[in-house]
Amino acid sequence: MPHSEPHRLPSDHVFADRRAAGRHLGRLVSDVVPDTRDVVVLGLARGGVPVAREVADALGADLDTLVVRKIGAPGHSEFAMGAITHGGHVVINDDVPRRLGVGPDQFDDAVAHERRILDERLALYRAGREPLSVTGRVVILVDDGLATGSSMSVAIHAVRAWSASRVLVAVPTAPADATDAMRAVGADEVIVVVMPSPFHAVGQSYSDFRQVSDEEVVAALGHRPPADG
Repeated sequence: MPHSEPHRLPSDHVFADRRAAGRHLGRLVSDVVPDTRDVVVLGLARGGVPVAREVADALGADLDTLVVRKIGAPGHSEFAMGAITHGGHVVINDDVPRRLGVGPDQFDDAVAHERRILDERLALYRAGREPLSVTGRVVILVDDGLATGSSMSVAIHAVRAWSASRVLVAVPTAPADATDAMRAVGADEVIVVVMPSPFHAVGQSYSDFRQVSDEEVVAALGHRPPADG
């Protein structure tokens, strides 16, 4: 299937919030994916879930979440060494651990720490529900934006391993080189609403970019939190 180039908003467009961004994104995705049978939308938790809710509603498609945790360097959590998601899928950001002087044991400890948090988040968000199967389905991976791309890269690897038939990446904002970068790691299609130039951070495309709470994720997924949560 040829790559689509849907109409984008001006590069300096600023979304009111993630929901507004999701509505714009939903319209573009609807143009690219006219047949929504066997489509599942996966929002990357936490920030991608409110966006994904709007995309799923626009398509009339199933919605689920994919929890991805960035692996911060010991003592320097702002430096992402990579990312992890459930099923043991890990993506390492080039040679970042080596450049930061992080040895294999330290890296494994950091992964184990993020895995514990990941498991806790999944238990809260799913409330005992099994994840939706993506086998043989078209998967649309949604986040609130792309910066380094490490979180989306591990998400792509994961759904490929789960035998998705096609993998689309859909985000409201990303740098201009994101499309090629995501296709290089396995995305069949990349849909971006705005590409700021210069690109500084995902938040530059939002008026309201406050952190999404666990409660907002649960509400967007349509699940009630556990009784003790």
